[in-house]
Amino acid sequence: MKKIGVLFGMENSFPGALVEHINARNVDGIHAEFVETGAVHLDKPAPYAVIVDRISHDIPFYRAYLKHAALNGTAIINNPFWWSADDKFFNYSLAAKLGVAVPPTVILPHKKHPEGTTDRSMRNLEYPLNWESVFTYVGEHGFMKPVDGGGWRDVYHIHNRPEFFAAYDQSRDLCMLYQKAVEFNEYFRCYVVGQSKVRIMPYDPRKPHQERYVQNPPEYDKKLLARVEKDALTLCRALGYDLNTVEFAVEDGIPYAIDFMNPAPDADLNSVGQANFDWIVREVADLVIVKAKDALKAPKELGWATFLSGAAAGAPATKPTAKRSPAKKSAPKKAAKTAVSKPSEATD
Repeated sequence: MKKIGVLFGMENSFPGALVEHINARNVDGIHAEFVETGAVHLDKPAPYAVIVDRISHDIPFYRAYLKHAALNGTAIINNPFWWSADDKFFNYSLAAKLGVAVPPTVILPHKKHPEGTTDRSMRNLEYPLNWESVFTYVGEHGFMKPVDGGGWRDVYHIHNRPEFFAAYDQSRDLCMLYQKAVEFNEYFRCYVVGQSKVRIMPYDPRKPHQERYVQNPPEYDKKLLARVEKDALTLCRALGYDLNTVEFAVEDGIPYAIDFMNPAPDADLNSVGQANFDWIVREVADLVIVKAKDALKAPKELGWATFLSGAAAGAPATKPTAKRSPAKKSAPKKAAKTAVSKPSEATD
């Protein structure tokens, strides 16, 4: 019996619905349950073929447990090695390299020295800081947020320089980034599952949390939706995330990637709505069942490249290229029909 485990914290609706949905399918040899662990023994692998991680970003003990499980062949959604190394500023840098539109963004030195450091630790830091260059590049209307934060914690909406410095003074020893505000006409939050399925959800971050998912959206330009889907897939494939949400703010027809470091995205029934909830439960169930069937294979090589690629859970880092034998002349054949892939779901 291959077990699928769900590791979670305070959330209620999604973990239970996922476990119930998987078990209701009665897939031969596969069972889903909530993860249970005590002290983790070095010589004992985790008893799960797949673990869906919803909480290790807040609990270092769980993150260490998941890395141990991945080393021993468990498929983790999402890869704990890559998630541990990720941050929002790197994400924006990567997006720019991939041709995905992102607003002008800078990272700022810590307002207060991190614990255990002093002025002497900062001798490579420019002083005084060239604040004028920051405002020239980003502007005075933007958002300040932690480089590795989430859940809208320590996020400040900036409208002018006094607000900028007031927010910066409150940032403690956090590493903050400052990003130009996008004057958006449309805003989308996209579920991306298995680096192949996308659900584009109209979203309004200006509203209260429980009202942000737009229930009766207008018609959107199909070319815009196609670009949003393409960019969402591009980002998640580059980041190696099997479950993520990607947010786009659209200004003058250009979708700017605003937030796409959400490997444990909101999936609460009360906030995302029934249709979105049913979709994410179904698609994650499909994904983990497939992974469970191919999990618990020992990695062929041990090293960071293997762990970051996810190959430790049985998937090769790259597809091997078959060697071609010398071509032989043959009679021309009729061209094969072009395969057409089924498009993923888009708007509600």
